[in-house]
Amino acid sequence: MALDILVLYGSYRRGRLGIRLAEYLIKGFQALDHKAELIDAQAIGLPMLDLRYSDYPAGEAPAAMTALSERLTAADAFVFVAGEYNRGMQPGLKNLVDHYLKEFDRRPAGIASYSMGRYAGVNSHAAWTVTLNAMGMTVIPERLSVGQISDTLDAEARPHGESGAALERGFASFARSLVYWDEAVKKVSEG
Repeated sequence: MALDILVLYGSYRRGRLGIRLAEYLIKGFQALDHKAELIDAQAIGLPMLDLRYSDYPAGEAPAAMTALSERLTAADAFVFVAGEYNRGMQPGLKNLVDHYLKEFDRRPAGIASYSMGRYAGVNSHAAWTVTLNAMGMTVIPERLSVGQISDTLDAEARPHGESGAALERGFASFARSLVYWDEAVKKVSEG
């Protein structure tokens, strides 16, 4: 069953390395015949959270916020590309996500964490797991973690070296799990 998967990414830093992981994921899901699309917080450019989308009177939310709400609602599953900043979450991705709530409720989510160091965003992954569960999402148990991202994915998002081979092996299980949890959530929702 083909899924409509949104890959959410939130770095605003110069020389964004995590975009390589987002692009790798999109290509990987597309190779498995899923629809995969990047939702780039920087490109969308929502303001710092003041009002959630649902707080606006009907028809008064900014156009970009409305369009993203519709796209989130249409998706089957989400993958959060979670970089680690100072042992925590990327503020850009967190700000993007905080504008919405019901759009994410009762949907499967995967977390693909990364960092420049060896620990592969483990702290960010943990923080996102708590946050996404609190928002009503089913976070898949498989971790996809990339340490030393510049040594794992080249500028064209191609895996290389031992860490790239490990990413390739991990992605297969990660993708299967996302599909499994999407099917499970849909069965429960249908009743």
